[in-house]
Amino acid sequence: MATNYYKLNLASLPDDLYNKETDVKEWLALTTTSKGSFPPDSLNRVLRMDSSVELERIIGISLWMVGNVLPFVLPLFILASVLSSTGLVLLKAFLAYVAVLASLNKFVFAPMFMKRYKRKQLSNTDIKDNQYLHTERNNQKYNSLQFVWPESVNRPALNDKPVIFTAIPHGAVPLGITCYPVWSKLFNDKLCHWTCAPVVLKLPIVSSFMKHMGYIPAKAKHIVDTLTKKEENVGVVLDGIAGMFRSDKNTEIANIKQRKGIIKIALRAGVPIVPTYGFGHTSLWRIVVDPFGILEALSLKLDISLTPFFGRWGWFLGPPQRVPLCVALGEPVLCPKIDEPTQDDIDKYHSQLLQSYADLFECHKASYGWANKKLVFV
Repeated sequence: MATNYYKLNLASLPDDLYNKETDVKEWLALTTTSKGSFPPDSLNRVLRMDSSVELERIIGISLWMVGNVLPFVLPLFILASVLSSTGLVLLKAFLAYVAVLASLNKFVFAPMFMKRYKRKQLSNTDIKDNQYLHTERNNQKYNSLQFVWPESVNRPALNDKPVIFTAIPHGAVPLGITCYPVWSKLFNDKLCHWTCAPVVLKLPIVSSFMKHMGYIPAKAKHIVDTLTKKEENVGVVLDGIAGMFRSDKNTEIANIKQRKGIIKIALRAGVPIVPTYGFGHTSLWRIVVDPFGILEALSLKLDISLTPFFGRWGWFLGPPQRVPLCVALGEPVLCPKIDEPTQDDIDKYHSQLLQSYADLFECHKASYGWANKKLVFV
């Protein structure tokens, strides 16, 4: 018997409904349904958008990218400026680039969109409201974001317990997960905290933003405490940094075959895991992978990306391609509460997770225009 699937187009969601006060029923009223898969190529359409939204994302995402690498590359530019006149020129050019991006963001686009979306400054206490930030709203429009999920995830199925959303693939940046209100509103009313490498929460400026969005370190203790003490949702990009280096034109490669720690956490907490696939994540930026795997090895060792990648128009650390994104959720893995799960317990539910991923990919790949692509676990 074919499963019922629901679809919500976040990109075309009316702006006046994009706020914490809107009842989720108004979002659900805009969904479309399908008995089984949606029609071929129906989940990969790029929608028209306001030019000001496009410009804001071109500047805003480029600023975000450079902000992530600034603490690491600035010392190198300073050292180069001391050693040579060419290095000094490069330092000045880099600082000018950052200053232009920051100025346009602060004095032009931030005021414009905060007024348009009736937003206020980020709160130190109301994370749910912070998640409706104008930048993340514009991500949805820039990449024509759609969400798809099965009947088993639709309300009220997940109302009673916190949930772990496990997303793949990482790609250069998993933009599909940045529609933060969806995870905290659409499937239940519990605030969702996404995880990130602990080092990211120590970066200047970037860390403040991410904490305001509810991010927590990708460590077992923080995840368990969020699930059991706060009774709130958690989101994990399951393949992590390794997911940046794994894809080609014919195959989506998911580096999750040995990622079993999240299963142990779910069993101890007794919460369901909802597998999530970001169709289009691997197409947003072109990642340069060295043939010897040195940058990959260093990135995995330090738990932070050290590989260069290029966006739209070949812009280094620039805005992504205007690729449509479809975030598809699969059948949940219902983990019973087991205080001390055995390896057999962990392997059993990990196998269920892999199978759910395989099923959701096969179900939706033709709808996204990837009829001939395969998903491979490594």
